[in-house]
Amino acid sequence: MRHTARGRRIPHTNHEARVAPCDAGLLTRVFTMTVTIPDNLRRKLEEFRSQFADIERQLVDPETLADHRAVARLSARRKALEPLVVGLADFDAAAAESAEWLGTIDAGDDADLVAMAKEELPRLERRMRELVESIQSRLVNADDDAIGSVILEIRAGVGGDEAGLWAGDLLEMYQRFAAEEHWSFEMLDLSPGDAGGVKAAVVQVTGDGVWADLAFEAGTHQVKRVPATETQGRVHTSTATVAVLAEPEEVEVDLDPADVKESITTAQGPGGQNVNKVATAVHLIHEPTGIEVRMQETKSQTQNREKAWALLRARLFERQKAERDAARAAERNSMIGSGGRAEKIRTYRWKENIAVDHRIGESVNLGTLMQGGMRPLIDALRREETTRRLAAL
Repeated sequence: MRHTARGRRIPHTNHEARVAPCDAGLLTRVFTMTVTIPDNLRRKLEEFRSQFADIERQLVDPETLADHRAVARLSARRKALEPLVVGLADFDAAAAESAEWLGTIDAGDDADLVAMAKEELPRLERRMRELVESIQSRLVNADDDAIGSVILEIRAGVGGDEAGLWAGDLLEMYQRFAAEEHWSFEMLDLSPGDAGGVKAAVVQVTGDGVWADLAFEAGTHQVKRVPATETQGRVHTSTATVAVLAEPEEVEVDLDPADVKESITTAQGPGGQNVNKVATAVHLIHEPTGIEVRMQETKSQTQNREKAWALLRARLFERQKAERDAARAAERNSMIGSGGRAEKIRTYRWKENIAVDHRIGESVNLGTLMQGGMRPLIDALRREETTRRLAAL
């Protein structure tokens, strides 16, 4: 019995016909024009494959399993990387199978196998092309998919009391969408509007794909309708702003000991016999920031050093946290602008029962959208963004 490149068993016959060398060479030249993964993409995928293996090891480590936050973070990253790693493995398997069939054609000593190769190679090429496209699409979104928690901020914009009512409607829309997606939706802060609705709401939304989906909601949302507060039946235009921020992990102190200048001196000021005689005071200077710490509380140099380093870390923590908070505030402001009508990303037209997303020029049913049926619009936005990112590769 003989095995094909795909493992099928073909019996030997006494009537095997050898393909003419010129025909075999022609077929090889045709089918070697196959799909490949670009070198820069291959390097990135190999890096992800290494990260994936490392995450798998960490997720079975008892020390990691004892830290639920670390498990959640690693699990989210693993889920984002898995399709890329599996896609690369599938591509390599298809490429190996393709190479086997090309070898069969080059050998040219079995007409049946050559015929099978001619059928299989186009299928494999299509499969490899689909895999490359899928990998590229997932690659440009992998970092977004790995973020499983966001802070959603909704604030009333232009339009007085109606703006507050509109902000409240948006809050309910997102809550319904979260329920559809099986995300958690936890209210962190709520300021009610004077006539109903909300002045501002801050919500934590957690779940698979939450950042990749909700990031598109950042901006000014404009509504055109006759508000409940209107007695003359006139259509009003009001706005609410939405900011979507990836929830930060706990701030870890970025402290390189090489950046710290340490000196040991004698203690200064009133004290016992030890003061001004024995070098026990520890003086630290963090050179990149200029943060300075001096510790001389105990007679032990070792204890003073430990306390000095602890104090330095605490002060550096506050500095880094303040910088991160400032960056997040700037990010939020860049997302929502001033809340003016001219900055709208989407207009909700009550009379026509449509919502128009101005970034992609697409309209959807308003009633369905407000009931949480946001998936078709979100998917359209994601496709547009994926196309843009692929073009920038």
